[in-house]
Amino acid sequence: MKTLVVFDIDGTLLYSNKVDSEAFAETYEAQFGRPFPTIDWRKYPHVTDHTIFNEVIKQHFDRPATAEDISRQRDNFVANLIERRKHTPEAFKEVPGAVEMVNHLLGTDGYEVGIATGGWMAPAQIKLNHLGFPIDRFYASYADNKVTREDIVNESIHKARGQHQDISRIVYIGDAIWDVKTTRNMDLNFIGVRLKGDHGVLQEAGAQHVIQDFQDQQQFLNLLSAAVPPRHP
Repeated sequence: MKTLVVFDIDGTLLYSNKVDSEAFAETYEAQFGRPFPTIDWRKYPHVTDHTIFNEVIKQHFDRPATAEDISRQRDNFVANLIERRKHTPEAFKEVPGAVEMVNHLLGTDGYEVGIATGGWMAPAQIKLNHLGFPIDRFYASYADNKVTREDIVNESIHKARGQHQDISRIVYIGDAIWDVKTTRNMDLNFIGVRLKGDHGVLQEAGAQHVIQDFQDQQQFLNLLSAAVPPRHP
């Protein structure tokens, strides 16, 4: 029997100190000529690129975002990220031990690896490729055309189970309050990651297990067996 380990990306496998969020807002303002309301993603009903962008377009133009709007934002956001990485590569970093841990899981019988992120596919893949994650080996799901994070996580699980009927356990790894809420809604086992060491942020929301990074491989592997769904706070 196998364990499917599904990772969020931003803040979980890699981090950029809000550079990505600032690039998203900057791109929007350049393309649509309106100030981006906030990069405090907690202010939006669902924390996905698709939903956030649609909410802002609706707020500014009183209409849903069109496919052309989305393509325009996404493509220019990608170009913005590429340019920022050229000039400030030090701003985009791996959460310590993440690449090694992912490769360890991929090389170990009994594990499969998924990605479920609130980001659109194109910018997410740029970020993963930049740090050497083997994206072609993930059961990946992105925010493109999906409203909720539950939709995204379910797609990753569905892809993995389509190839591996012997998956008997699923653990989601994430860094944010909305990851706790999503896994609690889905009754999924959860491990939190808080790079700054402020574990209480997720624990107060209901997370039972929180780590700072992936440098202690044995600790993480032990938690994959021990992890439980978040409790109600």
